[in-house]
Amino acid sequence: MDFRKEDVLKALSHVIEPDLKKDLVTLNMIEDLKIEGEVVSFTLVLTTPACPLKESMKRACIKAIHDEISNDIVVEVTLNSRTTSGRHDNKTVLPNVKNIIGIASGKGGVGKSTVAVNLALGLVGMGAKVGLIDADIYGPSIPIMLDLVDVKPHARQEGETSLLIPVEKYGIKVLSIGFFVDPSQALVWRGPMAAGALKQLITEADWGELDYLIIDMPPGTGDIQLTLVQTLPVTGVIIVSTPQNVALADARKGISMFRNEGINVPVLGLIENMSYFTPMELPDNKYYIFGKDGCKTLAEEMQVPLLGQIPLVQSICDSGDSGKPSVLEPGTPIADAFIEIGKKLVQRVSVVNSEN
Repeated sequence: MDFRKEDVLKALSHVIEPDLKKDLVTLNMIEDLKIEGEVVSFTLVLTTPACPLKESMKRACIKAIHDEISNDIVVEVTLNSRTTSGRHDNKTVLPNVKNIIGIASGKGGVGKSTVAVNLALGLVGMGAKVGLIDADIYGPSIPIMLDLVDVKPHARQEGETSLLIPVEKYGIKVLSIGFFVDPSQALVWRGPMAAGALKQLITEADWGELDYLIIDMPPGTGDIQLTLVQTLPVTGVIIVSTPQNVALADARKGISMFRNEGINVPVLGLIENMSYFTPMELPDNKYYIFGKDGCKTLAEEMQVPLLGQIPLVQSICDSGDSGKPSVLEPGTPIADAFIEIGKKLVQRVSVVNSEN
């Protein structure tokens, strides 16, 4: 059988990357193409190691070559990744972090930290390198959620600078202001003091190479949020809300703040937490105790994607208190919900990055 690399590339040019809506050849996602007799081998370079569609894209490549050239060809596809970066700065801050994602809410008590932790762990489970900063200065809860209450990070000296070494748990790198304060005492800090402490967690730490750095931001639209987006080249933010009107009103303000001309940070999507209550003894029943589809309506109004709806169940409270987040229990409704949200997030990040 006589065929050339050009024939293989022509066949692969019919395979469309489902998120970016362009073919694999145009996107330079085919590397190391080799032909040895009737064996074709190449590397399919994905936009993220957490790509949820990698197996379907691999099958599409094999099918395209069989359809366009011959069924007799043996096709060997190696999957690799090159996480696209949402950064367009000089990379003086966190130079090896490809995407920085803020998890925000208009008000407290909507489960923002629970979302941040489970989403970070879900991305790790999908193959990504992930860091997590607990920037909720006045109410750091991530040490409890990850069973790190008594942990104190170490530091190492680099020239005249002392760099914090993030704590590693369940495969993610973590820093929280909660590591440095007495958990039984309230933090009484003015805005500049809180902002200064937060900058230390970001710029005076050895985060290494990360695909995603998740930042659990404090609720509201104040100094800390402004400090974050001015200090860091944020790829985008996710807004967390419950379906009730009072939470939605604040979520709307949060979206507007990030879209403000002076801030201009992409809103990657909305996550609706506590969407409905399902009793353990009645698993097929749904009780919409905070209202129904509030975030879905807001997402349509503000023209942002709804990334997912998370039910209110006892297990998510228990898992947060015990230090073993829900996403670590595969097959449960909560774990499945966070995995689906993680898949939508990495797809959304790839699309936003391609547009910038």
